[in-house]
Amino acid sequence: MAYFDWRHFDWSSLARGWGRDLAIAAGLFTRIPVGLEGELAPAEAAAALRAAPLIGLGIGLGGAAAYAIARLIGLGPALAALLALAVTIALSGALHEDGLADFADALGGGTTAQRLAIMRDSRLGSYGVLALLMSVALRAAALAEIAPVGKAAAALVAAAALSRGLLPLLAHLLPPAREDGLGAFFARPSREASAVSAVLGALAALVFLGPLAAALALVLALSALAATARLAQRHLGGYTGDVLGAAQQAAEVGALLAAAICA
Repeated sequence: MAYFDWRHFDWSSLARGWGRDLAIAAGLFTRIPVGLEGELAPAEAAAALRAAPLIGLGIGLGGAAAYAIARLIGLGPALAALLALAVTIALSGALHEDGLADFADALGGGTTAQRLAIMRDSRLGSYGVLALLMSVALRAAALAEIAPVGKAAAALVAAAALSRGLLPLLAHLLPPAREDGLGAFFARPSREASAVSAVLGALAALVFLGPLAAALALVLALSALAATARLAQRHLGGYTGDVLGAAQQAAEVGALLAAAICA
């Protein structure tokens, strides 16, 4: 249980470099040009993962604004939810959706080497298509189930922040599955970075969902993350960038389902 021993945390490191970490995380998790200069060191990228939930917060706010506007002009909950998700996908460059599709396709491989090769293939298979359809459908349906416009918009923000806030935890607990790629680049984020990221994501859920829904969202998101991590460990031997994308999608679905249940 040393991981959870707060006495061993380097608290002084948590107050430094947030501006650059935000810029790095924006460059990693979105298609927004941030104008970073110089080559990014792996250790610096791993440390910047603590800002992941803040980037999720911004993406969620963009989707929430689209949802509110769509409802304001008379569109129904289902159409508004799909438009809101389209905005979040556009802001993130579909990075997480792409990871989900690649990871789902890879699970059909016979060996670890074959699965890793499949994840590098740009072609999309049937497993990937079905995974994407289920992800979008479940998220849109969950949003549509939340009747008040404000609550639905808040749920989208909370889910975007929480799901991204948990990613450094997965990257900390699992080894990279190969010696190159995004997983190897991040290597193993520090426990400080992963803990801060998870706490910020949980706080966002608490603020935007309230205690009961936030607690359920955390349980379902962590369960989805754990299931994804287990699949990755069993079939790949660790995590990759695509695994992180799949975990984000699964955790976001879990958080939105929790919001719908508690609405």
